[in-house]
Amino acid sequence: MKNNRRLKQEDSFPDWWKSDAIEIPFFDNEKLTITFMDFEPEHDKTFIDEADQALINFLKLKTEDRNSISELAYKNCIDYLDAVENGEADEPFRHIMDKNEIWNFIHPTEIHVTSRPYKEQDIYVMLACECDWEEEHGLQFVFRQGRKLTRISDQDGHLTESDASDKPDEEDELLSKF
Repeated sequence: MKNNRRLKQEDSFPDWWKSDAIEIPFFDNEKLTITFMDFEPEHDKTFIDEADQALINFLKLKTEDRNSISELAYKNCIDYLDAVENGEADEPFRHIMDKNEIWNFIHPTEIHVTSRPYKEQDIYVMLACECDWEEEHGLQFVFRQGRKLTRISDQDGHLTESDASDKPDEEDELLSKF
């Protein structure tokens, strides 16, 4: 991260570098830390420039951009609820009329910037969240180059649906639209 922001190397993971909390326009300027993952300065000379550009792209996304993916966030919620059948605990989610209300149940925790370890090896910005319907695994929003949503899922460590499902990129609905 440029502009005189300092990164602190993580003790437990030497290839992770963490920022101070910064305002995230996508979440109404809520402050979150950003972790640059899988970065070894002595081996990767282009990562910081590419990660900075992805982060710049992501920080341009505003509440309107968030609301444009409300339907996908709501679908994730309903798909989960249909799979686990919680009964009465599901009611607040099932009665949402305006899909933008789903964001009242999503709580961002941190941002990770990393490159995909195989295939095209592009840079991705992953927004990790807790959510009220899936408390164990939470929720993640993944943006390729920080620009466009390419995955929404539980926090499973995969940047793309094709990686999680071991299928070709062109069969990944969101990724193939990038």
